[in-house]
Amino acid sequence: MSRPTHYSPVISRFVVSVLYHEARHRRIPMTRLTDELLLQALRGTPGWQTATSLRITDDSASNTPALGIAQAA
Repeated sequence: MSRPTHYSPVISRFVVSVLYHEARHRRIPMTRLTDELLLQALRGTPGWQTATSLRITDDSASNTPALGIAQAA
């Protein structure tokens, strides 16, 4: 079964430029910088909680480890 296509929002050209220059300054990839910034900004928000609960439900149905959930050894 194929996976549904995920929504890919367009980021403004200026924000991409800021991310590019900040990532170069920090000497890390832009994708890593973007991921870190978004995780810091969104962790604990209602959207985070909803996505986490949906992820846990999906993962328990498919027996895959959930993101950020420690698995028992």
